[in-house]
Amino acid sequence: MAVHAFIFPGQGSQAVGMGRDLAAAFGAAREVFEEVDEVLKQKLSKLMFEGPLEELTLTENTQPALMATSLAVLRVLQVEGGIALKDKAAVVAGHSLGEYSALAAANSFSVAESALLLRLRGQAMQRAVPPGHGAMAALLGVELEQARDICAEAEMGPDGREVVGCANDNGGGQVVISGHKGAIERAIEIAKAQGVKRALLLPVSAPFHCALMAPAADAMAEAFANTPPRTPIVPLIANVSAAKATDPTEIRDLLVNQVTATVRWRESVQAIIDMGITRFVELGTGKVLAGLVRRIAPEATTHSAGSPADIEALLKVL
Repeated sequence: MAVHAFIFPGQGSQAVGMGRDLAAAFGAAREVFEEVDEVLKQKLSKLMFEGPLEELTLTENTQPALMATSLAVLRVLQVEGGIALKDKAAVVAGHSLGEYSALAAANSFSVAESALLLRLRGQAMQRAVPPGHGAMAALLGVELEQARDICAEAEMGPDGREVVGCANDNGGGQVVISGHKGAIERAIEIAKAQGVKRALLLPVSAPFHCALMAPAADAMAEAFANTPPRTPIVPLIANVSAAKATDPTEIRDLLVNQVTATVRWRESVQAIIDMGITRFVELGTGKVLAGLVRRIAPEATTHSAGSPADIEALLKVL
């Protein structure tokens, strides 16, 4: 019986060496990396395995790289473990770009389509705001309402109103804000004055999930005209709605809106728990999402699989 939520990480989980052990151990994983390299006409796998980190961290590389690792893990589970997603997963979800990994896992996009869409998404996000004009910051020890109030107070600058809003509601008192650099810097000062535990700038190349990303949302809408999603074999819990989505037209609209909207991760995890699903399986690099899930829902059971040893352990419990 399908009792798990399969979840897929987003930006920030990347690391040099990601996927290398998988490729060395499993032909099924190598096939995924080769497929992505071929469609992108780039040795992305070499960059993932060997670095340099600065190049891997460019969002146009990070996004398809994280997807490729997640889908390589899934392919190994399918080929080596005989695991069929629809038999084990009641729902899928992903954090930001991880939503594309989740949809690829659920056959809504192919691996090649996801790689091309994420390459385009990364490029469009980077182009949307000139370097140095935008920023993101993490506020730790706040809930969403307080973070929204801080953003509202930080909007007005010396030259008028600037963009600043909540990009990720990650749960466990962690909210990421995004917008114009000046507004983000003001928000950090306001947060500190209010006694927020920590408020720090994030090392990102663009201000994701805010109104400044509107040109990137337009680019994705155009891309989906040529590459529309198909009906997923397992429902998606979408970032924008924190609710189930299975209709391809709705999924397309959610993915377009996701570029400028808040990633409602806390509410998404809570929605999954409310469905009676308490077992979460994170596929891909790192263990960030598993940690967030445990903070949001301490009663949940989490497994993270990104290495051959992780896969071996996971196959014993699936």
